[in-house]
Amino acid sequence: MPTKEEKVNLKIVFLGTPQFAVPILEKLAESDFRPQIVFAAPDRPVGRNHVVSPPPVKTAAEKLGLPVFQPETTQELLLKLQEIKPDLVLTAAYGLILSKEILAMPKFGCLNVHPSLLPKYRGAAPIHNTILNGDEKTGVTIFKMDQGIDTGPILAASERPLANRKYTTAKLAEELAKLGADLLINILPDWINGKIKPEPQDDARASYTKPIKKEDGLIDWNKPAVEIERQLRAYDKWPACYTLLDIPGQRQHQRLKILEAFPFRGQEFEDRKPGEVFLDNDRNLRVQTGQGSLIITKLQLEGGKPMLSPAFLQGHKEIIGQILS
Repeated sequence: MPTKEEKVNLKIVFLGTPQFAVPILEKLAESDFRPQIVFAAPDRPVGRNHVVSPPPVKTAAEKLGLPVFQPETTQELLLKLQEIKPDLVLTAAYGLILSKEILAMPKFGCLNVHPSLLPKYRGAAPIHNTILNGDEKTGVTIFKMDQGIDTGPILAASERPLANRKYTTAKLAEELAKLGADLLINILPDWINGKIKPEPQDDARASYTKPIKKEDGLIDWNKPAVEIERQLRAYDKWPACYTLLDIPGQRQHQRLKILEAFPFRGQEFEDRKPGEVFLDNDRNLRVQTGQGSLIITKLQLEGGKPMLSPAFLQGHKEIIGQILS
């Protein structure tokens, strides 16, 4: 078994790309398990103006004084890792699929920090689905990677209760990243010293998530208000939730983002059609849904700035009475 001195001298690499991976990298950098090199996705165009920008992990690694490599392909990743010959590979939301050659390379395996309680929500969007489905608990799982999608045996897991908490994806990701970072640091000494026996996942209980697409943000007003409100929180950063609005003088519908809203479950407006926009007795901007209504507090017309509802209504009174689609 490795001693403390041997542990410090392990060749460790970290693979991650988005903001979720940043707290994990930062925690590792402060510990005995500081990576020798960080791998992240290449710089990509970001935002409306498509400005080429580095991924959050690259920015964090450079601040920490860690070298960064950004392979475009799995083959490039393999060749670089063959040069390094790592003892341990740690990953969190990296992006590239690791080949069997990479998985077999490090003495202590490839460990992944996944933001769900596996085998629930394997795949690309576990946090989004946690919020969309109104789950009362979630957590993080650390597992040894194999060639499946989040199917490897589990080293450790930690729960986080969600009941009565109105998390957005961004906020929940932040909390789960910190939870995962702490869990990883706590279990690594026992893993390196052979004190943890990974437990196989129960495939019969597994569920999978798909990558989020832009069209997933389109609101179906026939759904209950509580489900639409969860959709708003799940897609808070991207793709954002939107509907289509008629603007006088415009040939086509304009995309209208609904940025903030909360459900009202009263029955007094149930005779309205789903998608119908109206003002209630307190001058709140509301949209009828398939069950209950949504009180809209913040929205953004395509090409415009985010606005609170009263300010938006001053320039767009035509929204009242429309049936949004």
